[in-house]
Amino acid sequence: MEMDLLTCELSTIIQDVSITMLSPNIDSVRALKSEPCPPDPFRAGPRGNRDSWGGRAAENSTPMSAGDPKNGRDKPEDSLQVAQIWPEVERAECLARGAALKWASGVFCRPEHLERLSQYRKRESQRTASIHTRLKSMVQSYLEGVGWGLEQLRGARGELKEVSQALKRAGLESDGNTAGVKSLERMREVSVSHRQLLAAVSNLPRLYSVRSMVMETERLVESRRLLEAHSRLMDLECWQDDILWQLYGAAGPAGSALSPEEQELVGRYFSGVGQLVDALGKELWAVVSSALALARQNPTPFVSAVRIVEREEALDRALLEERGGAKGHSRPLPPGRPRCWRASFFQVLEEAVSARFRSVSYLHTRGPGLAGHLSALQHGIMADLATVRHLLEHCVPPHYQLTAAYLRASHHCLHAHLAQVSSWDLESGEIFAVLNWVLHTYNSPDMMGQPELEAEMEKLELGPLISTEGLEQLQNKYVQSVRKSVSEWMHKALQVELQDWQRDQEPDTDHEGFYLTSLPTIITQMLEDNARVALMIGKSLRDQMIQMGLYEMENLLNRFREALVEFGKEHRRDPSKDKNKFYLHYLLASISNCIILKKSTVSLQQQQSSRSAGQFSRTPPNPLAALDRAVRRACRLVMDQLLLALQPLLPGLMTRHWLVQGDPTPKLCSVLELHLELYGHVRPPCRERLQEEAQWLLVVEYVRALMQKKLVCRGAEERRQLAQQVVQDNQQFREILHGLEGEGSVPEVNPLALLPVLADFIRLKDPNMLTLEVSGLAAKYPDISEEHVCVLLDIRGDVSRDVRGAVLDLLEQSAPPLPAGYRPIFTDILVPPSIMAFCLTTAKCA
Repeated sequence: MEMDLLTCELSTIIQDVSITMLSPNIDSVRALKSEPCPPDPFRAGPRGNRDSWGGRAAENSTPMSAGDPKNGRDKPEDSLQVAQIWPEVERAECLARGAALKWASGVFCRPEHLERLSQYRKRESQRTASIHTRLKSMVQSYLEGVGWGLEQLRGARGELKEVSQALKRAGLESDGNTAGVKSLERMREVSVSHRQLLAAVSNLPRLYSVRSMVMETERLVESRRLLEAHSRLMDLECWQDDILWQLYGAAGPAGSALSPEEQELVGRYFSGVGQLVDALGKELWAVVSSALALARQNPTPFVSAVRIVEREEALDRALLEERGGAKGHSRPLPPGRPRCWRASFFQVLEEAVSARFRSVSYLHTRGPGLAGHLSALQHGIMADLATVRHLLEHCVPPHYQLTAAYLRASHHCLHAHLAQVSSWDLESGEIFAVLNWVLHTYNSPDMMGQPELEAEMEKLELGPLISTEGLEQLQNKYVQSVRKSVSEWMHKALQVELQDWQRDQEPDTDHEGFYLTSLPTIITQMLEDNARVALMIGKSLRDQMIQMGLYEMENLLNRFREALVEFGKEHRRDPSKDKNKFYLHYLLASISNCIILKKSTVSLQQQQSSRSAGQFSRTPPNPLAALDRAVRRACRLVMDQLLLALQPLLPGLMTRHWLVQGDPTPKLCSVLELHLELYGHVRPPCRERLQEEAQWLLVVEYVRALMQKKLVCRGAEERRQLAQQVVQDNQQFREILHGLEGEGSVPEVNPLALLPVLADFIRLKDPNMLTLEVSGLAAKYPDISEEHVCVLLDIRGDVSRDVRGAVLDLLEQSAPPLPAGYRPIFTDILVPPSIMAFCLTTAKCA
């Protein structure tokens, strides 16, 4: 029972708090909707009756409804209005009851907890009283503000009524004065007419003297007495302005515009004034435009022109401030104002500078005359600039900054003129002259790079004479023009080289004794000169020129290689032709030329910037690869010529006659020695390469002759003689090639070392040891095949079938791979096929 009472009490407390928080808002809305305001509930009754706002008595522990009349609460209709305005009241009451029940069930879950009921009741009563107090103070402040606002609105409404009544009285009085104003219209018309007549009478002396004054001013202008003429002109303009203003004023108090007839009459009477202004301006601009030419002789007219310009500028500024600045000013500006003669002054100065540019002769501008034209421009600009700085600058006010104005005008004129020149179809020399003048001469200390002018140029921020895109286009045109010239010169140089090959004399030699022709000198000098000239413009153009030169070098070397092939074909068609007797010499000269061109190419590539090596083309040039192909082709032709010289002597090798007398070997050594001596006229490293190739060729042909099986030994004595003769031939070859070994260029596998090995193989007495010998031979020369070994066994003539099979089986099982860097020798030696494949071995047949 006590638990239920406690729950009801807490629910009532929370409900009172919720309704108390909502009641001030409800009464505020009611106060705004109804007039007059209901009495303040906080001032009604003692503290015990405060439940008139929906609370409860402190003594009552039974919950009451919001509309209970016993506690002085609102009537049922008031509760209905509250529910309509605040539909959340019922929901708040339900939530309050639910919260109270939840709280009470948690706090008073056991009977002994009811002892603290009085404490909770007292605490909640105090909290409720505090909330009521705060709400009362807040609502009281709101109500006081609303009352003050209402009082202000009542006062404003009374004042508006008074103002409205005053306006009505003023309107009635104005309507009553309208008739009196209409009666004064006639008097106003008479007054206007009187004022016009008065203005005409007062200006008659001036009007009579206008024509004579105009004629006198014209004479002053013609005689270039500009200051006096301008003074008279200002008087005439002042008269004209006064007359127009008097006519404007005479037109009425509102300053209405003149009629078209009146304006035409005044304009026709003062028409000479406008003509005088034009004539004076023409003379002024003539003086300004000729100031650069006449400043050293007589600067007085220029000073007078500047003074007149400043007067006009001051007058324009004063009239604009007086009549154009203030809004609603009735007096208009005089005819032709503002004149803005200062702006015209600088415009005429720029046109004078442009005329000075046009005065430089254009008759010989194209071709070599373009450089002279640019030089004349340079001297003309600097002379005019000196005149401006030292003479004209002192004739004008400081704020004119005449030097800066001249620099700006000359820069703009140069920009336009150089753009026109760049659009022409220029040659390479003309483009170089333009680029050098723009990038170096113009900004050099001889022109705008002077210390006193450099700061002025930086302030003006005029920009480049030719834009970056224009410079790139000019540089590309220059490169293409030079490329065309280089291609033509290279073609001519190649034609001269081909003609030199047909000469009936030995090629020229340099101070070191190496063969050479004019081709590398022409090509190298041409490319280096182009790169050096391009560097005078800039590194970027130098890199483009080098790139272009490398492309053309590659094309030249490709054509050079084709010419070598054709030269070799022509020689093979008729080797005994007299005009080809120096064929080998010119081949060797071509190889030396390629070495010189390679050094020049490497030098050019080193000069080129690494960052720009591939930016001008997707496929960079590769002249070194073309050089290598040309050198290899020339070396191959040289070796073919050596083989052609050895060919008549090779059939005499490995014959019975050779075995007895050794006849062809000395002749082979003579031919080889002659060729090696000619190879000494080739620049290293190609000289050593040719010597190595000659050594390989000799050994290959020697072994090939052995593989022909023209000589088959009939016994041990013949095997000994054959081995001894091979060793003797090897010794003769080594004596010829001793210089090659002395220079340290012997290859890893010396082909001459093969001959003693073959001699030992043939000399071996015990055939059963051939297995070991073949194993060592295959280890040294892994490219040896079974066919080669079979031929060697056949040459011995004493190898049985079993030994042959064992040797071949061993060779097949070992078969080591070719090591890295090994140059095959037996691969180039083909074994001739057997004539009777079904027959027994040669030794058995013999």
